[in-house]
Amino acid sequence: MKLLTAILFTISISAYAVPSVPAQDAFFDALRQHCGKAFSGRIVVDNAPSDAFHNKPMVMHVRKCSDTTLWIPFHVGGDRSRTWVITKTGSGLSLKHDHRHQDGSEDSLTQYGGHTTDAGWPQVQSFPADSYSKQLFVDSGIPQSMGNTWQMYIYPTSFTYRMVREGREFRVDFDLTNPVDTPPAPWGYED
Repeated sequence: MKLLTAILFTISISAYAVPSVPAQDAFFDALRQHCGKAFSGRIVVDNAPSDAFHNKPMVMHVRKCSDTTLWIPFHVGGDRSRTWVITKTGSGLSLKHDHRHQDGSEDSLTQYGGHTTDAGWPQVQSFPADSYSKQLFVDSGIPQSMGNTWQMYIYPTSFTYRMVREGREFRVDFDLTNPVDTPPAPWGYED
């Protein structure tokens, strides 16, 4: 009887340790349904424009998908340094920004992002900067980024990537109704 009780307790703890949040699952699945496809985007808000993004074609590519992780490169012109990595963690969703150099090596400012703090909605998830990212921003001399929150919106016809903090907003909308040719692999990844 003790063994059976221990087994049932372990099973119930395991089920509890990896909760499934319906809104986050719906969001993840809505993105995953586009796996293998690429879409063009355009900046709709940027209150501090930079040459890195201004007047350059933008493409997101839902490149690789598993049951727990989505890899979505974000190409800006010929710059293939950025990949968004969305992961189911068992306590929500994590967003990381994987930044690479052209030779595939990691940039010094990489793997920053955040983790959901609530269920969100099937169409919208928010990722406030996590502790690792805040420390990275301080160490990199950009402490203003400690207040970053990244948001992603998915609707039947559009996907949005947005970053906000006090005094700063950046937003790119992608048209999901018109897939484009898939771009080359992002730097640091292979086809």
